[in-house]
Amino acid sequence: MDRTEGTTPTEAAAGGAAQEPPAPGGEGKRRRRWIRRTALAVVLVLLVPLFAVLTALRINYMGDPADGTRTRDRDALWLGHAWVDGRKKDADVTALARRLRDTGIRDLYVHSGPLEHDGTLPKSVYPRARWFIDAVHEKLPGVRVQAFLGDVLASENSEGMLLNDPDTRAAVVRSARQVLDTGYEGIHLDLEPMPSGDRDFLALLDSLRRETRSRDAQLSVAAHQIDPLPALHTVFGLFTEHPKWWSQEFFGQVARRVDQIAVMSYDTAQPLEGTYGGYVAQQTSLALEVTPPSTDLLMGLPFYYESNFDHWGHAETVPAAVRGVRLGLSRTDADRARFGVALYVDFAATEADWRAYKEDWVG
Repeated sequence: MDRTEGTTPTEAAAGGAAQEPPAPGGEGKRRRRWIRRTALAVVLVLLVPLFAVLTALRINYMGDPADGTRTRDRDALWLGHAWVDGRKKDADVTALARRLRDTGIRDLYVHSGPLEHDGTLPKSVYPRARWFIDAVHEKLPGVRVQAFLGDVLASENSEGMLLNDPDTRAAVVRSARQVLDTGYEGIHLDLEPMPSGDRDFLALLDSLRRETRSRDAQLSVAAHQIDPLPALHTVFGLFTEHPKWWSQEFFGQVARRVDQIAVMSYDTAQPLEGTYGGYVAQQTSLALEVTPPSTDLLMGLPFYYESNFDHWGHAETVPAAVRGVRLGLSRTDADRARFGVALYVDFAATEADWRAYKEDWVG
């Protein structure tokens, strides 16, 4: 059979044209290049917005707070359960009074729960409450003691409080009446995780406000942070059941129903003091914009140290938080009277935390 000289049978079948064989491993190299380029693109898509946000927060931390943006003598301190369960003694109250003298702290939120999932509260969990209230009144005249009550909601944990149950809400109101009868001068409510827009929570606050007003007592709440970007709580809700943020509108709805609202402006996942302080400045401004002048707005200070993804201890410091609070106050409503900070929490606080609060905020 005739065939073209110098060609293989395969080349002859293909018409006699010689074909260069592919380089060994060429296809694999192209695939690896494509994977590397795709990975780089994904990283850039994720990191560029992140760096933009961090840069914006750091810029928000710049500048000087306005003169006079110091304590208004409306600050608060969260206290642990040991003050009402029998572990603390007279000497402890004396030391607490010495610590708080010449500060701006007016309210003590002392942990007196938790509430049962059905909204009830056993009296056995706060057996020394009356003693503590009387001791505070003796040693710290003018300082109020509020019952810090809370529970986990069933929205995230199957074993939690069902706030959509009218009987449960009614039981919470009875529990509030019970502790007010004991002598507490207010109710401080902390129910988590609280979804933004929860109408049952607003209904509960309306009922509690009627009860506290009838007794000339305070109603205060621990509040989630506000969306740093529009509708971020909605986007976040697509990936997790935990509602990290509230909409600014919902925050305002809550603030209008209480005497005090304390923002839990910690556990922010911010990696640097500058970005954390800028975040607190932003949160302060957002909260000021929707909190009525008749409500005390308190910004939380991290009086504790942890090091994890939610709370980087080297970043979330009291000096950074106080500077952020003062910057937000300066830019939004520098003369706001009903404003303060809330310190979380007494048993984890260090001398450095107290020193920063007194020097940077009390002044």
